[in-house]
Amino acid sequence: METKLFQAEELDQAAQILKHKGLVAFPTETVYGLGADALYPDSVKQVFEVKGRPSDNPLIVHVADFEMTRPYVEKYHPLTDRVVKTFWPGPLTLIFPIKKNTLASIVTGGLSTAAFRMPDNKKTLELIRKVGDPLVGPSANTSGKPSPTTAAHVFHDLNGKIAGILDDGATKIGVESTVLDMSGEVPTILRPGAITKEMLEAALGVEVLLDQHLVIESETPKAPGMKYKHYSPDTPVLMIQENQWQPAMDWAKTENKRVGILAGPAIAEKYRSQDRYIFDDDTVEAAARGLYSGLRALDEAGQIDLIFAQIIEEDSLGAAYMNRLKKAASQKYFSEK
Repeated sequence: METKLFQAEELDQAAQILKHKGLVAFPTETVYGLGADALYPDSVKQVFEVKGRPSDNPLIVHVADFEMTRPYVEKYHPLTDRVVKTFWPGPLTLIFPIKKNTLASIVTGGLSTAAFRMPDNKKTLELIRKVGDPLVGPSANTSGKPSPTTAAHVFHDLNGKIAGILDDGATKIGVESTVLDMSGEVPTILRPGAITKEMLEAALGVEVLLDQHLVIESETPKAPGMKYKHYSPDTPVLMIQENQWQPAMDWAKTENKRVGILAGPAIAEKYRSQDRYIFDDDTVEAAARGLYSGLRALDEAGQIDLIFAQIIEEDSLGAAYMNRLKKAASQKYFSEK
């Protein structure tokens, strides 16, 4: 199969492929998604096969507007209107209870809820409108590996496996959407992202809970990205505390380990002899944008034994960055002990 790169003027071609049960990756403001018509179980099945993704993992249903959710949702939370008007389109996924026999179990992971999102990308919103149905859109990569933030990343992983990729350059945010469970009484964040707990509480005027439960392999997650290990390159990753960089580098030298550094300029510039992926600057936004690209670049170079990755404060967007980094590193920090 030839995998074609589609530009904006070729949206009709991409839509026709999706209408005929093919797969097309699409851009969002977070990461690239692997698109299939959510109403065709056979198409959705291909998504799992191409990614090598466990079929108990629910998928996010991407819509072009809020009205597109109505045929499927059984009951909306009282605060739904407020949260949608504030954050859609944008990096926020909402979970609602759904009507029976509206979405196939392969989409919902067999759950009585489903996750919906309206991405902030004009090309993708137009693509969904042209298809006329919602699209599933898990990250367009091999399951468990770092998510793709460019069309080139998608092409690297899925060339020859999918019909096409809608190219819109690099994504703006770089980590997946916040997932907010609104199927219960109290809104609960299941996966942190660019829309933070503080932002949600300010907009909704109520307390928002943060579920930090890590799902083991035998459990069915309620939302994507909840597994204990995820987003992982083949090269092992160790998280480095701020005061542990030199001890970690000394240890690696003693152990004859080749190290790649994933960090901002303030840290990375101290170790010029190492393979490095340097974030654009030392802000949390740059770290989030560069996390997956950096993991991929260092891993694919094939010249290192370990990736040493910078940690940052777990607040605001930093919570999303650390959520992904911890899973990429299987929760492992460097320790001198």
